[in-house]
Amino acid sequence: MRQNAEGHSVTTLQNPRVASFFAGIGGFDLGFERAGMKSVWQCEIKPFCLDVLQRHWPDVPKQTDIRDVQPSDIPDAEVWAGGFPCQDISLARMGQRSGLNGKQSGLFFEFARLLEEGRPKAVVIENVAGLLSSNQGRDFALVIRTLAELGYGVAWRVLDSRHFGVPQSRSRVFIVGYLGDPSAAAAVLFEPERGDRNSEKSRPNGEKPISPFAISVGDPKRGFVKKLAHCLYAESARHTGTDWSRNYVSYPEGKVRRLTPLEAERLQGFPDGWTDLPSSIGNIEKLDSARYHACGNAVTVNVIEWLGGRLASVLLSHKGSTTSRASLADYEVA
Repeated sequence: MRQNAEGHSVTTLQNPRVASFFAGIGGFDLGFERAGMKSVWQCEIKPFCLDVLQRHWPDVPKQTDIRDVQPSDIPDAEVWAGGFPCQDISLARMGQRSGLNGKQSGLFFEFARLLEEGRPKAVVIENVAGLLSSNQGRDFALVIRTLAELGYGVAWRVLDSRHFGVPQSRSRVFIVGYLGDPSAAAAVLFEPERGDRNSEKSRPNGEKPISPFAISVGDPKRGFVKKLAHCLYAESARHTGTDWSRNYVSYPEGKVRRLTPLEAERLQGFPDGWTDLPSSIGNIEKLDSARYHACGNAVTVNVIEWLGGRLASVLLSHKGSTTSRASLADYEVA
């Protein structure tokens, strides 16, 4: 029996250890904790995000710049997880995408540098769906090939947060690597059961269904919000453009407001007030902006909890079959 970062008791048969890269405000850490895992190390460069991590995981060792991290700095962990920066890959970016050649998204290669020696049992990577098309698909192929050359069997899948209990349409690609075992990687991301919709019979043409983005919730006289939020963006250019115009609360007489940081936390599956750190940033407007940015950059906790539960089961079923810090010669990838 132990307590997670929210103070809730969690009972598990074992607690796989997680090293969290590009940790942000701890979406991976919190989701994996809810699935029975334990964070043992975090790496994050943004000061505000580091303050959030320190608040919720005060005893977990932390480092800032991944470029300064050495493999020996990272404690033994069965799982390495993180979402390397998406700024040079995202379709939301203004202008041409640099892809993995960019200064930010190119930090993937620093992660790969550490993987080459560390070789945990499992790797989980998250990024925007734009990774699939970046540089005409060559960037995604490079990520997959890099993991495969390090001995990992790899599976990938696009998951939308709206299917995991939060009212936000947020499609992200998740890549799972399992050392020496492609079937184990696939077992994490794909259910063997077929859903009912796969066998649904065709229906006669009828009225076009209403988009959930067009459905409003609330009282038009007091204010209402869309039933399903568009994907939260983190970059400031989007706050006064597409993002701001699509996610809003409407009030009588034409008044509107953007979503609050608290609402952004909820859309990402975080507990209320997760990023509310007045002592970190005294100015309320700057604090709200920092909170919104941090939530927009985060992974949805509910998705990670689902993925983490499946990964923990696979790790348990493969217990003893592999070890951390393994030699590549010990494994053969199909």
